Amino acid sequence: MVNPFQYGSVVSGDAFCNRTEELRDLRRSCDNAEKLFVYSERRLGKTSLVRSVLRELPQKKFVAVYVDLWPTDSENSFATTTARAISLALASTPKQVLDTARKMFRQLVPSVSVGEDGTPTVSFGTVTPRRPEIELEEVLEAPAVIAAQGRRRVVVVFDEIQRVLEYESDLTERKLRSVTQHQPDVCYLFLGSRKHLIQKMFLDKSRPLYRSAGHYPLGPIAEQHWAGFITKRFEAGGKSVAAEAIHQVYRLTEGHPFYTQLLCHVLWELTEPGAEARADRIETALRIVLDRESHAYTMLWESLTGNQRRFLRGLASEPRGVKPFSSEFTRRYGLRSASNAQRASENLVERDLVDPENGSFVIVDRFFRLWILEQHRG
Repeated sequence: MVNPFQYGSVVSGDAFCNRTEELRDLRRSCDNAEKLFVYSERRLGKTSLVRSVLRELPQKKFVAVYVDLWPTDSENSFATTTARAISLALASTPKQVLDTARKMFRQLVPSVSVGEDGTPTVSFGTVTPRRPEIELEEVLEAPAVIAAQGRRRVVVVFDEIQRVLEYESDLTERKLRSVTQHQPDVCYLFLGSRKHLIQKMFLDKSRPLYRSAGHYPLGPIAEQHWAGFITKRFEAGGKSVAAEAIHQVYRLTEGHPFYTQLLCHVLWELTEPGAEARADRIETALRIVLDRESHAYTMLWESLTGNQRRFLRGLASEPRGVKPFSSEFTRRYGLRSASNAQRASENLVERDLVDPENGSFVIVDRFFRLWILEQHRG
């Protein structure tokens, strides 16, 4: 039996846990052609969630365009990556893809290749001399053109939207605002995971995209939803799992999908066919996970300053929501002053090790938090 718990990649179908309310909300956003920013911690399942929404959209009524911005590093790569996604959403055969790309994008030079499985791949060059503003406008206006011609809603997903902050200028942000706000038949879902960058992009009055879209924060999955999901996944493979074991998993992972699926994956492997996964096996499963990550965590820990380590140790040791700049916190963990704690937190946020959360911070990697606690036990 293949292990039923998946982690580290986009999941779908029976491997996708709940999110019923979120699926319904985002489907309504597609129906209403809203502009919406969906954000959360890393690995919380934003891409899996939105991909599930796109798969359920009827093709007769919608054109779904998914754009992964992670590989992009400039206005040029943003334009070509978006044009590629639009072309592939509209056509399936190599000739159709090439014809579509040539018709839609006059500022770009398309070429199509075919993979071993027969799937077409389109790439773009640019005309000379380059005109980045015109290229961006043409690409960003394409969804509205598609909606008008085909009388269908168009849904465009920009995944890892925070990447545009790393471009040399804010041209892409400015064009996103100026062009997309005049597209009543196009839904835009902006996905982001680094909260401090997202806040800078959408909540800073000096940025072009300030208040340009609604906000939809995505949180962990509640324990009751995990309970039914984990139980069904074990039972489908001829095994069972104790309710207390599920509770222990949830307590350790705080309902975060990636870490919950990973710990359940290991627990599944430790459980014999026909047997029950009990709570007393959770410690063994966690030990396996931490041993696998020990070298990476040690290297990471050694790269931190003393105050950064003290700050992390405090976050790991205290209940969620602790006030890390309070005199009690700084005294207890040897930070000596609120300014020292502030500097440590800023550096840790930049390194993507902690995320701001309601006046406090959360350690992004749940197992790194447990590793820190283990290293400083006693």
